[in-house]
Amino acid sequence: MIILARTYLIAGIGVALFHWLHLPLPWLLGPIFACLIAAVLGVQLRGVELVNTLMRTVLGVAVGATLSMAVVISMASMWPTLLMMPAMILAAALIGVPYFRRLWGFDFPTSYYSAMPGGLQDMLLFGEEAGGDVRALSLIHATRVLVIVASLPFILSYFWDVDLDNPPGAPATSIAPEQLLLMVICGVVGWQIAKRVGLFGASILGPLILAAILAVAGLLQHRPPAEAIWAAQFFIGMTVGTKYVGVTMEEIRRDVAAALGFCVILLILAALFTEAVVLMDLAPPLEALLAFAPGGQAEMTILALMAGADVAFVVAHHLMRIVVVIIGAPVAARFFGDQT
Repeated sequence: MIILARTYLIAGIGVALFHWLHLPLPWLLGPIFACLIAAVLGVQLRGVELVNTLMRTVLGVAVGATLSMAVVISMASMWPTLLMMPAMILAAALIGVPYFRRLWGFDFPTSYYSAMPGGLQDMLLFGEEAGGDVRALSLIHATRVLVIVASLPFILSYFWDVDLDNPPGAPATSIAPEQLLLMVICGVVGWQIAKRVGLFGASILGPLILAAILAVAGLLQHRPPAEAIWAAQFFIGMTVGTKYVGVTMEEIRRDVAAALGFCVILLILAALFTEAVVLMDLAPPLEALLAFAPGGQAEMTILALMAGADVAFVVAHHLMRIVVVIIGAPVAARFFGDQT
Protein backbone atom coordinates (compact mmCIF):
# COMPACT_ATOMS: atom_id res chain seq x y z
CA MET A 1 0.00 0.00 0.00
CA ILE A 2 2.88 2.35 0.85
CA ILE A 3 4.56 1.63 -2.50
CA LEU A 4 1.29 2.32 -4.35
CA ALA A 5 0.74 5.61 -2.47
CA ARG A 6 4.34 6.61 -3.20
CA THR A 7 3.84 5.88 -6.90
CA TYR A 8 0.72 8.03 -7.08
CA LEU A 9 2.46 10.84 -5.20
CA ILE A 10 5.47 10.82 -7.53
CA ALA A 11 3.23 10.72 -10.61
CA GLY A 12 1.20 13.62 -9.19
CA ILE A 13 4.36 15.65 -8.62
CA GLY A 14 5.22 15.05 -12.27
CA VAL A 15 1.84 16.43 -13.35
CA ALA A 16 2.30 19.51 -11.15
CA LEU A 17 5.82 20.18 -12.49
CA PHE A 18 4.73 19.88 -16.11
CA HIS A 19 1.84 22.27 -15.44
CA TRP A 20 4.16 24.71 -13.69
CA LEU A 21 6.71 24.61 -16.54
CA HIS A 22 3.93 24.86 -19.19
CA LEU A 23 5.10 21.67 -20.88
CA PRO A 24 2.78 19.72 -23.23
CA LEU A 25 0.48 16.92 -22.03
CA PRO A 26 1.20 17.24 -18.29
CA TRP A 27 -1.25 14.46 -17.36
CA LEU A 28 0.57 11.98 -19.63
CA LEU A 29 4.21 13.11 -19.79
CA GLY A 30 4.44 14.29 -16.17
CA PRO A 31 3.82 10.82 -14.68
CA ILE A 32 6.02 9.20 -17.35
CA PHE A 33 9.10 11.27 -16.55
CA ALA A 34 8.57 11.49 -12.77
CA CYS A 35 8.16 7.71 -12.42
CA LEU A 36 10.99 7.05 -14.89
CA ILE A 37 13.45 9.19 -12.91
CA ALA A 38 12.34 7.67 -9.60
CA ALA A 39 12.63 4.13 -10.98
CA VAL A 40 16.14 4.71 -12.34
CA LEU A 41 17.13 6.14 -8.93
CA GLY A 42 16.04 2.84 -7.35
CA VAL A 43 12.69 3.87 -5.87
CA GLN A 44 10.22 0.99 -5.66
CA LEU A 45 7.06 1.79 -7.62
CA ARG A 46 4.02 -0.12 -8.81
CA GLY A 47 0.56 0.41 -10.21
CA VAL A 48 -2.70 -1.54 -10.08
CA GLU A 49 -3.19 -3.66 -13.19
CA LEU A 50 -7.00 -3.55 -12.99
CA VAL A 51 -7.03 0.25 -12.80
CA ASN A 52 -4.61 0.52 -15.72
CA THR A 53 -6.83 -1.76 -17.80
CA LEU A 54 -9.97 0.20 -16.91
CA MET A 55 -8.23 3.38 -18.05
CA ARG A 56 -7.58 1.78 -21.43
CA THR A 57 -11.30 1.07 -21.76
CA VAL A 58 -11.89 4.83 -21.45
CA LEU A 59 -9.78 5.36 -24.57
CA GLY A 60 -11.65 2.64 -26.43
CA VAL A 61 -14.98 4.30 -25.65
CA ALA A 62 -13.55 7.72 -26.60
CA VAL A 63 -12.54 6.48 -30.05
CA GLY A 64 -15.73 4.50 -30.66
CA ALA A 65 -17.91 7.47 -29.65
CA THR A 66 -16.31 9.65 -32.35
CA LEU A 67 -17.49 7.33 -35.14
CA SER A 68 -20.54 7.95 -37.29
CA MET A 69 -21.91 6.21 -40.35
CA ALA A 70 -20.16 8.79 -42.54
CA VAL A 71 -16.82 8.13 -40.81
CA VAL A 72 -17.26 4.35 -41.10
CA ILE A 73 -17.98 4.65 -44.84
CA SER A 74 -14.98 6.95 -45.31
CA MET A 75 -12.67 4.32 -43.77
CA ALA A 76 -12.84 2.39 -47.04
CA SER A 77 -10.73 5.14 -48.62
CA MET A 78 -7.85 4.47 -46.18
CA TRP A 79 -6.62 1.34 -47.99
CA PRO A 80 -3.67 3.02 -49.84
CA THR A 81 -2.09 4.18 -46.57
CA LEU A 82 -3.08 1.03 -44.67
CA LEU A 83 -1.19 -1.02 -47.25
CA MET A 84 1.91 1.10 -46.57
CA MET A 85 2.01 -0.14 -42.96
CA PRO A 86 3.35 -3.65 -43.79
CA ALA A 87 6.06 -1.97 -45.88
CA MET A 88 7.13 0.11 -42.90
CA ILE A 89 7.18 -2.95 -40.64
CA LEU A 90 9.32 -4.82 -43.19
CA ALA A 91 11.74 -1.87 -43.37
CA ALA A 92 11.98 -1.79 -39.57
CA ALA A 93 12.78 -5.53 -39.51
CA LEU A 94 15.37 -5.36 -42.31
CA ILE A 95 17.21 -2.55 -40.53
CA GLY A 96 16.48 -3.50 -36.93
CA VAL A 97 17.50 -7.15 -36.85
CA PRO A 98 21.08 -6.54 -38.11
CA TYR A 99 21.27 -3.45 -35.88
CA PHE A 100 20.49 -5.36 -32.68
CA ARG A 101 22.37 -8.52 -33.64
CA ARG A 102 25.59 -7.23 -35.18
CA LEU A 103 25.99 -3.88 -33.44
CA TRP A 104 24.78 -4.85 -29.95
CA GLY A 105 25.36 -8.62 -29.92
CA PHE A 106 21.86 -9.83 -29.09
CA ASP A 107 20.83 -13.33 -30.19
CA PHE A 108 18.48 -13.70 -33.15
CA PRO A 109 15.15 -14.11 -31.28
CA THR A 110 15.87 -11.08 -29.10
CA SER A 111 17.03 -9.04 -32.10
CA TYR A 112 14.02 -9.98 -34.20
CA TYR A 113 11.34 -9.28 -31.61
CA SER A 114 13.12 -6.09 -30.51
CA ALA A 115 12.83 -4.83 -34.09
CA MET A 116 9.09 -5.62 -34.35
CA PRO A 117 7.00 -2.51 -33.49
CA GLY A 118 4.15 -4.49 -31.95
CA GLY A 119 2.46 -4.53 -28.55
CA LEU A 120 4.72 -5.01 -25.53
CA GLN A 121 2.95 -8.09 -24.14
CA ASP A 122 2.74 -9.83 -27.52
CA MET A 123 6.42 -9.26 -28.31
CA LEU A 124 7.44 -10.52 -24.86
CA LEU A 125 5.31 -13.66 -25.29
CA PHE A 126 6.59 -14.43 -28.79
CA GLY A 127 10.18 -13.58 -27.84
CA GLU A 128 10.10 -15.82 -24.77
CA GLU A 129 8.67 -18.73 -26.76
CA ALA A 130 11.48 -18.27 -29.30
CA GLY A 131 14.14 -18.29 -26.58
CA GLY A 132 14.81 -14.55 -26.47
CA ASP A 133 15.94 -12.39 -23.54
CA VAL A 134 12.63 -11.29 -21.98
CA ARG A 135 14.15 -8.60 -19.73
CA ALA A 136 15.98 -7.00 -22.68
CA LEU A 137 12.84 -7.15 -24.82
CA SER A 138 10.84 -5.51 -22.04
CA LEU A 139 13.26 -2.61 -21.67
CA ILE A 140 13.68 -2.13 -25.43
CA HIS A 141 9.94 -1.95 -26.11
CA ALA A 142 9.27 0.19 -23.03
CA THR A 143 11.94 2.61 -24.26
CA ARG A 144 10.42 2.64 -27.76
CA VAL A 145 7.02 3.62 -26.39
CA LEU A 146 8.59 6.15 -24.02
CA VAL A 147 10.69 7.91 -26.67
CA ILE A 148 7.98 8.01 -29.35
CA VAL A 149 5.29 9.18 -26.94
CA ALA A 150 7.54 11.73 -25.21
CA SER A 151 9.04 13.23 -28.38
CA LEU A 152 5.89 13.62 -30.46
CA PRO A 153 4.14 16.15 -28.18
CA PHE A 154 7.19 18.42 -28.29
CA ILE A 155 7.43 18.06 -32.08
CA LEU A 156 3.73 18.81 -32.47
CA SER A 157 3.77 21.74 -30.02
CA TYR A 158 7.02 23.51 -30.82
CA PHE A 159 7.53 22.73 -34.51
CA TRP A 160 4.00 22.26 -35.86
CA ASP A 161 2.20 24.65 -33.46
CA VAL A 162 -0.44 22.03 -32.64
CA ASP A 163 -2.43 23.05 -29.55
CA LEU A 164 -2.38 20.19 -27.05
CA ASP A 165 -3.85 22.23 -24.21
CA ASN A 166 -7.48 22.06 -25.27
CA PRO A 167 -9.74 20.01 -22.98
CA PRO A 168 -10.07 16.48 -24.46
CA GLY A 169 -13.82 16.46 -23.84
CA ALA A 170 -16.73 18.17 -22.13
CA PRO A 171 -16.86 18.38 -18.30
CA ALA A 172 -18.61 15.45 -16.65
CA THR A 173 -21.21 17.80 -15.15
CA SER A 174 -22.37 18.83 -18.64
CA ILE A 175 -23.10 15.26 -19.81
CA ALA A 176 -26.41 13.56 -19.06
CA PRO A 177 -26.18 10.77 -16.46
CA GLU A 178 -27.67 8.20 -18.87
CA GLN A 179 -24.89 8.99 -21.36
CA LEU A 180 -22.25 8.48 -18.66
CA LEU A 181 -23.88 5.17 -17.70
CA LEU A 182 -23.85 4.10 -21.35
CA MET A 183 -20.11 4.85 -21.52
CA VAL A 184 -19.46 2.71 -18.44
CA ILE A 185 -21.47 -0.14 -19.97
CA CYS A 186 -19.54 0.14 -23.25
CA GLY A 187 -16.23 0.08 -21.39
CA VAL A 188 -16.84 -2.84 -19.04
CA VAL A 189 -19.11 -5.00 -21.20
CA GLY A 190 -17.12 -4.38 -24.39
CA TRP A 191 -13.87 -5.28 -22.62
CA GLN A 192 -15.25 -8.47 -21.10
CA ILE A 193 -16.83 -9.69 -24.36
CA ALA A 194 -13.61 -9.02 -26.29
CA LYS A 195 -11.60 -10.77 -23.58
CA ARG A 196 -13.82 -13.85 -23.71
CA VAL A 197 -13.51 -14.21 -27.50
CA GLY A 198 -9.73 -13.77 -27.29
CA LEU A 199 -9.52 -10.47 -29.18
CA PHE A 200 -6.06 -8.88 -28.94
CA GLY A 201 -6.06 -5.48 -27.24
CA ALA A 202 -9.42 -6.41 -25.69
CA SER A 203 -9.43 -3.56 -23.18
CA ILE A 204 -9.36 -0.98 -25.99
CA LEU A 205 -10.91 -2.75 -28.98
CA GLY A 206 -13.90 -4.26 -27.15
CA PRO A 207 -15.13 -0.91 -25.77
CA LEU A 208 -14.26 0.75 -29.09
CA ILE A 209 -16.43 -1.65 -31.10
CA LEU A 210 -19.39 -1.52 -28.71
CA ALA A 211 -19.23 2.28 -28.40
CA ALA A 212 -18.96 2.61 -32.19
CA ILE A 213 -22.09 0.47 -32.68
CA LEU A 214 -24.06 2.62 -30.22
CA ALA A 215 -22.66 5.86 -31.68
CA VAL A 216 -23.56 4.89 -35.25
CA ALA A 217 -27.04 3.93 -33.99
CA GLY A 218 -27.35 7.38 -32.44
CA LEU A 219 -27.60 6.13 -28.85
CA LEU A 220 -24.15 7.26 -27.66
CA GLN A 221 -23.81 10.98 -28.37
CA HIS A 222 -20.79 12.00 -26.29
CA ARG A 223 -17.29 10.74 -25.78
CA PRO A 224 -16.01 10.33 -22.19
CA PRO A 225 -15.67 13.54 -20.18
CA ALA A 226 -12.39 15.43 -19.93
CA GLU A 227 -11.83 14.20 -16.38
CA ALA A 228 -11.93 10.55 -17.50
CA ILE A 229 -9.47 11.12 -20.34
CA TRP A 230 -7.10 13.04 -18.05
CA ALA A 231 -7.28 10.13 -15.59
CA ALA A 232 -6.50 7.69 -18.41
CA GLN A 233 -3.45 9.76 -19.35
CA PHE A 234 -2.28 9.80 -15.72
CA PHE A 235 -2.47 6.05 -15.14
CA ILE A 236 -1.12 5.07 -18.57
CA GLY A 237 1.78 7.52 -18.20
CA MET A 238 2.52 6.16 -14.74
CA THR A 239 2.56 2.61 -16.13
CA VAL A 240 5.12 3.53 -18.81
CA GLY A 241 7.44 5.08 -16.23
CA THR A 242 7.22 2.22 -13.72
CA LYS A 243 8.42 -0.31 -16.30
CA TYR A 244 11.96 0.84 -15.47
CA VAL A 245 11.78 -0.30 -11.83
CA GLY A 246 14.81 -2.45 -11.04
CA VAL A 247 16.81 -1.40 -14.11
CA THR A 248 20.59 -1.76 -13.61
CA MET A 249 23.40 0.39 -15.00
CA GLU A 250 24.47 -2.52 -17.20
CA GLU A 251 20.97 -2.71 -18.66
CA ILE A 252 20.97 1.05 -19.24
CA ARG A 253 24.34 0.86 -20.99
CA ARG A 254 23.27 -2.00 -23.26
CA ASP A 255 19.51 -2.53 -23.54
CA VAL A 256 18.28 1.03 -23.12
CA ALA A 257 21.11 2.49 -25.22
CA ALA A 258 20.37 -0.01 -28.02
CA ALA A 259 16.69 0.91 -27.82
CA LEU A 260 17.43 4.64 -28.01
CA GLY A 261 19.44 4.14 -31.19
CA PHE A 262 16.65 2.08 -32.73
CA CYS A 263 14.13 4.77 -31.78
CA VAL A 264 16.05 7.20 -33.97
CA ILE A 265 15.78 4.71 -36.84
CA LEU A 266 12.03 4.30 -36.26
CA LEU A 267 11.47 8.06 -36.11
CA ILE A 268 13.33 8.47 -39.40
CA LEU A 269 11.23 5.70 -40.98
CA ALA A 270 8.04 7.32 -39.64
CA ALA A 271 9.12 10.67 -41.08
CA LEU A 272 9.85 9.13 -44.49
CA PHE A 273 6.49 7.35 -44.67
CA THR A 274 4.71 10.48 -43.42
CA GLU A 275 6.37 12.53 -46.15
CA ALA A 276 5.41 9.95 -48.77
CA VAL A 277 1.77 9.97 -47.63
CA VAL A 278 1.64 13.78 -47.68
CA LEU A 279 3.35 14.07 -51.08
CA MET A 280 0.85 11.62 -52.55
CA ASP A 281 -1.95 13.67 -50.96
CA LEU A 282 -3.30 10.60 -49.16
CA ALA A 283 -3.69 12.24 -45.73
CA PRO A 284 -2.92 15.50 -43.88
CA PRO A 285 0.53 15.74 -42.22
CA LEU A 286 -0.78 15.50 -38.62
CA GLU A 287 -2.82 12.36 -39.24
CA ALA A 288 -0.02 10.77 -41.29
CA LEU A 289 2.60 11.35 -38.58
CA LEU A 290 0.41 10.04 -35.77
CA ALA A 291 -0.61 7.02 -37.87
CA PHE A 292 2.95 5.92 -38.72
CA ALA A 293 4.69 6.79 -35.44
CA PRO A 294 5.22 3.35 -33.82
CA GLY A 295 4.27 4.16 -30.24
CA GLY A 296 1.93 2.21 -28.02
CA GLN A 297 -1.68 1.84 -29.11
CA ALA A 298 -3.12 3.52 -26.00
CA GLU A 299 -0.56 6.33 -25.98
CA MET A 300 -1.03 7.15 -29.67
CA THR A 301 -4.80 7.21 -29.15
CA ILE A 302 -4.31 9.82 -26.42
CA LEU A 303 -2.12 11.95 -28.71
CA ALA A 304 -4.70 11.78 -31.51
CA LEU A 305 -7.48 12.82 -29.12
CA MET A 306 -5.49 15.69 -27.61
CA ALA A 307 -4.24 16.97 -30.99
CA GLY A 308 -7.73 17.02 -32.46
CA ALA A 309 -6.65 14.64 -35.25
CA ASP A 310 -8.86 12.22 -37.19
CA VAL A 311 -8.89 9.58 -34.46
CA ALA A 312 -10.46 6.89 -36.67
CA PHE A 313 -7.66 7.28 -39.25
CA VAL A 314 -4.90 7.10 -36.63
CA VAL A 315 -6.38 4.15 -34.73
CA ALA A 316 -7.08 2.19 -37.94
CA HIS A 317 -3.39 2.36 -38.90
CA HIS A 318 -2.17 1.30 -35.46
CA LEU A 319 -4.57 -1.62 -35.53
CA MET A 320 -3.15 -2.58 -38.93
CA ARG A 321 0.38 -2.36 -37.51
CA ILE A 322 -0.45 -4.58 -34.55
CA VAL A 323 -2.38 -7.12 -36.64
CA VAL A 324 0.44 -7.42 -39.19
CA VAL A 325 3.05 -7.85 -36.45
CA ILE A 326 1.02 -10.36 -34.42
CA ILE A 327 0.12 -12.50 -37.45
CA GLY A 328 3.31 -12.13 -39.45
CA ALA A 329 6.07 -11.88 -36.85
CA PRO A 330 6.13 -15.50 -35.59
CA VAL A 331 6.00 -16.88 -39.14
CA ALA A 332 8.71 -14.54 -40.42
CA ALA A 333 10.88 -15.15 -37.35
CA ARG A 334 10.75 -18.89 -37.95
CA PHE A 335 11.64 -18.46 -41.62
CA PHE A 336 14.52 -16.03 -41.06
CA GLY A 337 15.74 -17.99 -38.08
CA ASP A 338 16.09 -21.07 -40.29
CA GLN A 339 18.26 -19.03 -42.69
CA THR A 340 20.74 -18.00 -40.00
